[in-house]
Formats: sequence, C-alpha cells, structure tokens
Amino acid sequence: MDLIKTGIGLSKTIKNVARFREILTVFSKNGFQSLIIKSGLGTEVPGLSTSTTDGDVSTETTDGGEEWWGLLGQRLRLSFEELGPSFVKMGQLLATREDILDPALIRELKKLQNEVKAIPFNEAKDVIEASLGRPLNTIFSDIEQIPIGTASIGVVHRATLLTGERVVVKVRRPGIEKVLRTDFEIVRFIVAQVERASENIRYLGISRVIEDFFRATMTELNFMTEAQNCERLGKNLARIDKHNDFVVPKIYREFSSTNILVMEYLDGRPFNQFRTLEELGPGMVEKLERSVELFAQTLLSDGFFHADLHGGNFFIMKDHRLGLIDFGLMGTLSKKNRTNLIAVLYAVVTHDYENMVYEFLEVAEYDTIPDHEELIRDIRDNLSPFVGLSIKETNVTDLVRAIISTLTRHRLYLPREWFIIFRALMTLDGVGKSVGLDLNIFKILEKDLPKLLGEVLSKETAKEEAMWIGKDLLTSLRILPKHLKWFMREQARRGYAFELKLQGADDYVKSVSRSLYFLGLSLLSGTFILVGAMPLMGKNPETFSQIPTMTWVFWGIAALILFRSLVLKKY
Repeated sequence: MDLIKTGIGLSKTIKNVARFREILTVFSKNGFQSLIIKSGLGTEVPGLSTSTTDGDVSTETTDGGEEWWGLLGQRLRLSFEELGPSFVKMGQLLATREDILDPALIRELKKLQNEVKAIPFNEAKDVIEASLGRPLNTIFSDIEQIPIGTASIGVVHRATLLTGERVVVKVRRPGIEKVLRTDFEIVRFIVAQVERASENIRYLGISRVIEDFFRATMTELNFMTEAQNCERLGKNLARIDKHNDFVVPKIYREFSSTNILVMEYLDGRPFNQFRTLEELGPGMVEKLERSVELFAQTLLSDGFFHADLHGGNFFIMKDHRLGLIDFGLMGTLSKKNRTNLIAVLYAVVTHDYENMVYEFLEVAEYDTIPDHEELIRDIRDNLSPFVGLSIKETNVTDLVRAIISTLTRHRLYLPREWFIIFRALMTLDGVGKSVGLDLNIFKILEKDLPKLLGEVLSKETAKEEAMWIGKDLLTSLRILPKHLKWFMREQARRGYAFELKLQGADDYVKSVSRSLYFLGLSLLSGTFILVGAMPLMGKNPETFSQIPTMTWVFWGIAALILFRSLVLKKY
C-alpha cells in the first residue's frame, strides 16, 4: 500500500515516472547515489536501485580541490551523454556558467559541445516534407544525407535549391519539445530536493540557472524566431558596418517554418579551426578589432546582440569577411538596463566600486537585502589586483569572473540578460587569445563610453525622464487619497476602528495636509518649468515669438498647477 501511495503522490508532481526512474538510475550508476539517498529522492521511486560500479563521487576525493571538481564534471558529463539531447543541452549551458562553477568542472562539461548524435536522414526528411507539405525533390536539387552539424535541438544538412543557391537546412529533432518539457519537470524537482539537502548546492543558485535554461531553450525551439533574429541583426549591422566586414546569411522564409530553417550557406572556416594569427590572413586583426566595436554598438546602442559568439559560430570567409551563424540565442537589453550597464562599465574603467555596487543592486535578484558596505569592501578587495593596470594589461575574463563570483557569494544573482553579456565578453576575449590576439575589449568599450554617456545624459533623454517623473508624481498625488479611503473602508468593514480626539488637532492636521499637497504640486510645477526650459538651452530668444510652442505649453501647465496649489493653500 505504501508503494502505491508513493507512486500516486509522485505522479501528481511528475507525469513520466518511468523517465524519472531512468534519470535517477543513470545518476546513481555514475557515482551520485549518496546525494540521491541524502536528498530523499531514492524513496520517491519504488524499487529504485542505487548501486554503482564506479564508486561514489562524494567519497573518492573530499578536499574540494581541482581533482574533485574534475571528477564531478566527468561523472556529470557521462550522465548527460547517456540521458540524451535535453541533458546535453543543459550540460552545455552549465559549461558557460563560469560565475558559479569551478574551472575543472567547466572543462569537462565543455566536452559535451560535439557529443550529440545525429538523427536518421529518413526522420529529417519526414520532418521537412511534413512541415512544408510537399516532397523534398520539389524544393532541393540535392541534399546531403550526412549532417554537417548536430546539436541537441536540431541537425544541419547542406543542400542546393532548385534555383541553384547553396543553402543549409536546419531540422528540429522530432518530439524534442515533449522530451525537453518532461526532462525539465524532472530536473526541477530533483534540484529542489537536492537544494533542500545541501546548503552548498543551494548557495550556487542552480535552480535559477535551470529556469533560465528552460525559458531560453523553449524560445530556441521555434526556428522562425531564429529567422527573425537573423534578419534583425543583419539590418542593424548593415546600418553600422561601414567596412562591410560581416556577412549574415539570407533566410529563405518560403521554405522555413517552426521546425525547418533554410538559410544561405556560408563558405568559410570556423574561427575555432585557426591556431595562429598568420593563418587568419592579411588584415584580419583590424577586422576582428572592428568586430568588437560593432558588438559593443549592437549591445549598448541597439540593445540587441548575438549572445553566443564562440569560435564555431563565426567564420573566416574566402573573401576574408566574417560570417555569422546560429541566431537562436540573442541578447536583449531594455533602455534602463543599457543605462545601468554603461554606468557599470564606466565604474569598471574608473575603479569606482561604490557606484558599481549600487548599479548592480538596481538590476540583481536577491532573497535578502545585502550589506552594501560589506559588498563594496569585497568588490574593492577582489578587484584590487586590477588597479593600476592599463586597459591592455587587464584580463577581461579574470576581471568579469572576479565581479560575478563576488556578487554570487553575497547571494546576488544577475538576470539572464546581464550574464550573457558578461559571458559574451569573456567568449570574445577567449576567442582572441586562442590565436594569440589581444582584442583589448575594455579599451574598445572605453573609447565608446563617453559618446554613450553623452546619449544617456542628453537633453532629449533628460526631457523624457522629467516628463515621466512628472507623470508618475501627478498620478501618485491623484490616487493617494483614493487608496487611503479604500484602506480605511476595508478596515471599517473588518470591524477595526480608532478614534483620536485632541483639542484643536483637526485644524492642525488640515493645515499640515494642505501644506504637503501644496509642496507636491509645487514640485510638479517646477518639473514642468524645467522641461519647458530645455528647448531654450543654447538659444537666446529676443522676442516672445521666438520661444518654442512646446515651451509655452509646459509653462502653461506649470502655471495652472501652481495656481491650483495656491488656491488649495488659501482654503
């Protein structure tokens, strides 16, 4: 009876109990049986065997050093490979989290990048024909059956259209969405149980990473989203790429769908196949430096950028231009977040740790408010090795890791958008170093910061911010009495009441209330006067007719508000 109750209770949480048993069995076999038992997961599945043939990872080495982390990474990698595409995808994501995981573990997980098995060509053919509603030979004159690329979500085949254009066809794995949803449901449950059993694991914030992984992966499943990303980035680059350094593949929308993506074939070598600067060819150093400038512009000006620029996702073309592929993972930043990021980067290059911390607190997620003074001290201590170094001497990867690891120790977690920015900076830095090229990323960013700060502090931006402040203040003043009345009515309905009688207090309270209201309206009036004066900056009108109409409008609103405040104060 207990076994039946356990099975019923588990099925309410996890729909596929058989898959749950398989996952726990694989992890147990690869040395995680002690953690499974300690977390109580072993009791969730009736008849689960927690035996192992390779020993338990928790007992083989216990010093927590590089050897132990390497062993942990190896066991996780073996488990992920055996459990299939969704776990391989998750392992690849974990391999990018240098902020929370040890380098030895990262090195093992990075071996997962090319360990995904292809699907049979007949299955890929069925997906293509079902998605487009017509036979394969009515679209392509030729398609290679052996894929040129495999990933956890899809496979890529090279083909030729009937019109002669060489293309690549990206095909989504059949049933992958259902597999991902099932596995995510199980992983989320496992992580929650393990975090309850181990404070060290809870401290890493793995559950947040898993949630981010699921949201990002669900977005990547729709290939039309990737098509839109490719076209949008292509338009942004065409606007700012004055030297025509980049090539973004053309999307063939008439042959694409949520399951199929057909795009132009880029004939070149992936950057990760080069080992020295000499192999890159003439003029490539200057082009790579310009590419970092373009990346900074798409990031800080447009707020839309390629978030997965590792060495396999861009090519050195035969004409020595740079080709970009794989637009499933893109970064987006709101105007507010771009302003925060610019402020953080400026604080980094000027060693202003206090403002750096305040800017991070604006965007970070945390369960309890941290001690900001202690956080400032820790940031200063951990970044002290970089003080006095020139931009050229600064190791971008080490600097970013020092910042993120310090925030993590204080239980501050950056939103996914911010982390992928730092990850992109570290990836670019690592790609350059792989061929002996120092890209001087911070030097390039430093060059653009004054211009970007000027945009943030421009008259137009200040005017827009002042208008929103005025609107918010006016709205708050208007709704405050209503909320107070609703609050008092709710308290009276519940039977709560209080009565305060002080001789002469009514007149005093009314006077204070009128004064506060007068002060609020006066501040609002002053805001509109300031906004109205901004169009006059740098001008010297000699007659009233030369004053812009917008200025008169704002000043008129200010006068009405001021008149209203004076009337209220009088009565």
